[in-house]
Amino acid sequence: MQTVETLNEGLKRAYTLTITAGEIDGRVDAEVKRVAPQIRMPGFRPGKVPANLVRKMHGEAIAQEALNTSIQEGIQKLIADKQLRPAMQPSVELTEGYAPGKDAEVKVELEVLPQVPAPKIDGLKLERLVVPVADERVDEQVAQLASGQKQWEDAEGRAAETGDMVVMDFVGKVDGTPFDGGTGEDMSVEIGTGRLIPGFEDQLVGVKAGDEKQIEVTFPEDYGVDTLSGKPATFDLTIKSVKTAGETVIDDAFAKSLGLEGLDQLKGLLRGQLENETGQLTRTHMKRKLLDQLAEGHDFEVPPSMVEAEFAQIWQQLEHEAGHEADPEAAMKELESERGDYRKIAERRVRLGLLLSEIGQANGVEVSQAEMQRLIAQAAQQYRPEDRERFVQYIQQEPMAAAQLRAPLYEDKVVDFLFDKAEVTDREVTREELEAAIEAEDGQVPHVHGPDCGHDHDHDHKPAKKKAAAKKAKADDVTEAPAEEAPAPKKKAAAKKASEAPAEDAPAAEEAPKKKAAPKKKAEAAEGDAPAEAEAPKKKAPAKKKAAE
Repeated sequence: MQTVETLNEGLKRAYTLTITAGEIDGRVDAEVKRVAPQIRMPGFRPGKVPANLVRKMHGEAIAQEALNTSIQEGIQKLIADKQLRPAMQPSVELTEGYAPGKDAEVKVELEVLPQVPAPKIDGLKLERLVVPVADERVDEQVAQLASGQKQWEDAEGRAAETGDMVVMDFVGKVDGTPFDGGTGEDMSVEIGTGRLIPGFEDQLVGVKAGDEKQIEVTFPEDYGVDTLSGKPATFDLTIKSVKTAGETVIDDAFAKSLGLEGLDQLKGLLRGQLENETGQLTRTHMKRKLLDQLAEGHDFEVPPSMVEAEFAQIWQQLEHEAGHEADPEAAMKELESERGDYRKIAERRVRLGLLLSEIGQANGVEVSQAEMQRLIAQAAQQYRPEDRERFVQYIQQEPMAAAQLRAPLYEDKVVDFLFDKAEVTDREVTREELEAAIEAEDGQVPHVHGPDCGHDHDHDHKPAKKKAAAKKAKADDVTEAPAEEAPAPKKKAAAKKASEAPAEDAPAAEEAPKKKAAPKKKAEAAEGDAPAEAEAPKKKAPAKKKAAE
């Protein structure tokens, strides 16, 4: 095989590989000898089919496989001999004019990772904003929990008020005719919760047990059932009872009703939750400040293909979100005006990601096999039971998929290493002050590009445009992990004819199994069938849903 370098500019490389016809024919002969004993043909004993007949029957497929294998091995040898570190999968193209029996000329184009300068990690200084959890905050959480554990008592004949619960039977009608899903019995509605379609709960104020009442409402235009959207309707109600919320005493008995030993344990659990929440915010703030310092001290060229891939991922997520805005067209227009900003975010993510990867490798940061197994087991739970084994096999067979799964943990470990290296001072603040500090920051948190790469929350806030800033902060919520040393195309890649590049042809069994679907919401109300589910959804539900849901 002959190799000629045709381009060496910046991070771009291009080569022409010439694979001789003799090399390809040699592989064909070897493969024919290997498979001949396995071939069965009428008139011949098993394993005695002549090689020339095997070549006649299967020669084209064997020759194609031989060409593919030669190309793959040639690319792997090229990467090893030239000590290349591909940023992305190399582009491979079989030039026009190739035919069996001739030399094969293959064009290989790729971008390589830059030589990252030695990271400057000495002298890092960080401020840790600490939010103490006050007893009053814990008491508020206990009270909030108690408010959701209401004990309902009969209102003893008085009329219903906001905050009371009304138990009723109902029949819904449109144009005087009952509609599907509009009838129910013993449905409980807490007045003032806003669960029902607009105007329904307000008309329950003043009813008493034994009353029969007809109320009029109009279904919202964006209601989830097309036949009811925007339609006026009536509901014939029979009030069964009116209940009022009794006072919940916050004591050991209340905690025990929740399955705990007592009130002290309940408060301890809630305190722990609050500390965990604020601790995550504190870490986010520190991480952003850390990466801002790294960004200020390092600047180097990054592969355009990696930036483009990162930008495409960010943009896809943003387009998806814009499509669900109240005015998708206006949202997309605003998004387009900031395309350049998001491309800069992508470039910064790639640069800082490469830097973090370099720091991790230089300092022995790694994800252990036991940690990786835990990650795989946790991720497998997102899939249906019958697909979990396939998912595990997929991760084990696909290095890129494994790197993507490993990415967030690896990044956390690199960040923790840098936290330990930094000089950290603590300052107590309120939660509101901490959240404001995070919102006001400018900067981006990267995508770590390496064997264990990952990324977290970029932020490029514009104080004058909070909504745009929030979108930029969210642009980095998608974690993907291109490997630092991208592998050569798979050995089983099928070379296409003429000038088409070899295409990866992984078997179906190697595809990632689909995640299990989220459980569907019940069509019926907890205590009845229609108005309890007659909420005004923001988006239209599938047409099959019950009319009054």
